Amino acid sequence: MKSLRLVPALLLAFTLAARAASPLTPAIEAALTKEIAAHHAAGVVTLVMQDGKVIHHAATGLADREQKLPMKTDAVFWIASMTKSLAVTTVMTLVDEGKLSLDEPASKWLPELGKVKLANGQPPARPITLRDLMSHTAGIAFPPRKATDGAQSLKGYTPELLRAPLAFEPGSAYEYGFGITVAGRIAEIVSGKPFDVLMQERLLGPLGMNDTAFHPDAKLRARIARTYKTAEEGGGLVLAYNTFVTSDPAVRRMTEPSGGLFSTAADMAKFYQLILHSGIHNGRRLVSEKSIAEMTRPHKAGGKPLNYGLGWQTGNGEKAAILGFSKAAFGHGGAFATHGFIDPERKLVTVFMVQNVLVTGGGDARKAFHDEVNRALPARP
Repeated sequence: MKSLRLVPALLLAFTLAARAASPLTPAIEAALTKEIAAHHAAGVVTLVMQDGKVIHHAATGLADREQKLPMKTDAVFWIASMTKSLAVTTVMTLVDEGKLSLDEPASKWLPELGKVKLANGQPPARPITLRDLMSHTAGIAFPPRKATDGAQSLKGYTPELLRAPLAFEPGSAYEYGFGITVAGRIAEIVSGKPFDVLMQERLLGPLGMNDTAFHPDAKLRARIARTYKTAEEGGGLVLAYNTFVTSDPAVRRMTEPSGGLFSTAADMAKFYQLILHSGIHNGRRLVSEKSIAEMTRPHKAGGKPLNYGLGWQTGNGEKAAILGFSKAAFGHGGAFATHGFIDPERKLVTVFMVQNVLVTGGGDARKAFHDEVNRALPARP
């Protein structure tokens, strides 16, 4: 199979940037142009913000290789598990209001959680809590994929997640999975609102994240960057399937708190700045400092520190989550290689948007981006 090949000069011709007066932009574009020429991505949108100001925001490469459409800075991406950070922040607004508790038995709001069993048929030694659900320490096994995935409501899907025996005692181990989906259902029960509506009211609307949605309309869909994978024969990139991009706007997948959002680099920067600014946006508090601290500190399982908080990937207290970032840095990645991180010591936000699945060397592009950021904005002493 012949791959589509673009020489670096042509790639440069398709580079479109919202250029801030910063040495970052040409350095990042040069690095990513090389990565795109090496077929590590078709196109990328990158954003860097420091001290609350965007100092770099650029689009490099193509959003559609077949039509030779340039990537644009307002391109829309399926952000997959980056959704978890927004979902947990939404849930934490209910914790702030006293409507939910992190450490009470979560069966108080979702009775099905009180019926779960271990593989030996016995009930767990202690109840599952909301903290367990949002730190992936509840013991809920990763579900098998089914043809019905996405076809029902969050209300209908949650009991399915709880049918299988627990993989381990709550709090004793870590297994990345769908606990945040269950937490989203609890938020629906407590608030009396669908989770997408709740997030819109609590976060997306107040922050002006108008390009972020679980169910993108026709206008947003027209800006979705196409998904690519490495060709099985001959190398290079070929189009890939994205199950979250439905056939038309009227066909909706289930609202998925663990990974259903579509967004842009600029919108995600708004959310990250809220977190970096202690939960305050335009003078209005959207989430408490206490909740942010709970979400972004490494949690423990079986007495051992994790590289995870509540809906956020973190360092483990000894080692930074990303090379060159501080030990206090936190963020989240997505299944199709999107990535956003906050380094509070540098008051720094980085966003990397791409649509890669099974791309050989795909991680090299993100590393090249971070390397240029760290070179220009080294960690503060």
